[in-house]
Amino acid sequence: MDMNRKDEIIRLQNDLMQDMLRRQFKSITDDLWGKMPQDTPEKTGAGAASGAIRKTAVEAEQPAQENEPAEAPEKLEDLLAELNGYIGLDTVKAEVNSLVNWIQVCKARGESGLPTPALSLHMVFSGNPGTGKTMIARLMARIYKTLGVLSKGQLVEVDRSGLVAGYVGQTAGKTREVIEKALGGVLFIDEAYALVGKGENDYGQEAVDTLLKAMEDNRDDLVVIVAGYTELMTGFVHSNPGLESRFNRFIHFPDYTVDEMLAIFRMRCEKSGYALDDGAQDALRDILTRKSADVRGFGNARGVRNLFETAIARQADRLAAEKGALDRERLMRITREDLRKASGVAEDGDTE
Repeated sequence: MDMNRKDEIIRLQNDLMQDMLRRQFKSITDDLWGKMPQDTPEKTGAGAASGAIRKTAVEAEQPAQENEPAEAPEKLEDLLAELNGYIGLDTVKAEVNSLVNWIQVCKARGESGLPTPALSLHMVFSGNPGTGKTMIARLMARIYKTLGVLSKGQLVEVDRSGLVAGYVGQTAGKTREVIEKALGGVLFIDEAYALVGKGENDYGQEAVDTLLKAMEDNRDDLVVIVAGYTELMTGFVHSNPGLESRFNRFIHFPDYTVDEMLAIFRMRCEKSGYALDDGAQDALRDILTRKSADVRGFGNARGVRNLFETAIARQADRLAAEKGALDRERLMRITREDLRKASGVAEDGDTE
């Protein structure tokens, strides 16, 4: 294979994707905010949908200016529109909308001098990998900030390794450091069940005890969300009376259907400047049906993302071997063969 030609294809693909993203971004920005001068800070990504000003990576590295305007507060209706615009997750959306309604009513009762129940906002997210648990946790942090429940609204994500140290006496300090970073926002603990059940000499219980104390001491400005496989999370919560009393709100994340995964793949194509060729749609449905039979192994939306990224790599291999001009249409097109090679699933369903 001519490596120079492959490098050229990759460069052209990147140029095409950047051009598509720039034009898509400009269209969204103009529709929402009107045309802006070139030196005006741009609103992009989720910030465009929610009304928040986001800094670019380069800007984030620059020292803050004294007169730099504060980040515009996000609006609840924009955040809920972002939530409801996600593909699938219907039961999760209903749970989150119901929780938001409850918080608003509790606040209104307090403002009217009526008694209000204690707000217990710690949650258990259960479900298989790739079902959107981290994505929703990040959005919940922003919603809580907008509702005035949290002061900052950041998400700090850890697993057992981020909380538990290897020597006696070190775990409590390591856990407290993580909690300090999460104050004012959401602490998201993935595969939280790994903290318990390891034996008498394991330090995971020390992390749990430190966490429970911090949840009590900072109950007005810290929300903890624990996540993992459904059956294992049930065992985790019931392993400790302190956990049972603090985690009484459960949200289950169902696996994505084949149609929902198809929609996710098409969305990735559209956002990245690609298009499925004739016949590729049926091939993609067949691949997703076969792959998702082992939903844990495939990984739901995560598996779709990996399949997409591998498919465009296989497309680059195919274009490098072909002759002819690399026009826009050829650079955008993903074929049935690209998908087949990316998935390792042959036409007859046998794995290559």
